[in-house]
Amino acid sequence: MSKKILIVVTSCDAVPHNNHPTGIWIEEFTTPWYQFTDQGYNVTIASPKGGKAPIDPKSTRPEFSTPSVKRFFQDSSAQQQLDHTVPLSSVQAKDYDAIFYPGGHGPMWDLVDNTASIQLIENFYEAGKPVALVCHAPAALKNVKNKNGLPLVHGKQVAGFANSEEVAGQTTQEVPFMLEDMLKEKQAIYVKGADWQPFAVTAGNLITGQNPASAVLVGEKVMAALQEK
Repeated sequence: MSKKILIVVTSCDAVPHNNHPTGIWIEEFTTPWYQFTDQGYNVTIASPKGGKAPIDPKSTRPEFSTPSVKRFFQDSSAQQQLDHTVPLSSVQAKDYDAIFYPGGHGPMWDLVDNTASIQLIENFYEAGKPVALVCHAPAALKNVKNKNGLPLVHGKQVAGFANSEEVAGQTTQEVPFMLEDMLKEKQAIYVKGADWQPFAVTAGNLITGQNPASAVLVGEKVMAALQEK
């Protein structure tokens, strides 16, 4: 019986205040998608609205097209799956063994206050199942609480897109808040590696990665955690 992994992606295709196109940073989806599916895991993709998930057009530029991205754009089956995501409200934590959130700026706009997402993360975490988020996706942890009512990230080592990376990328106008600042405000122990280099950290069953290059490490940590179970 193959393990089931839920990948949660954004439905947000434009930054609300300036209408700049946004969505999933595609490398952060394609990397874990192929890590999981190549190993025989059963993967379901969910999003707040269901249906076609938006891809940040910037992430498809040649300079960001990693091998997994190139593979995806030649893979009509994988593209079909991303075009037909299931609504987040229709999935339940009990049906899956792990949950993974790819980033991009989109999740900062539609997954922070999404009650279905918050409930899912709380349920996965309490059940001891891997909860993994990469790059900007840890924004989805902002309103997630532990069973004591404290922020889930409180006192835990957490990685996520660094302020220095947001500034260097000239994208501070694309986000509702600086992710690093928010994690620190929620009393997380924010940790990071060098800008743009792979870096991921595990705190219990919470797994977080810093930037697009970290997606591969986060995926590996998810699979390692599942193999231990």
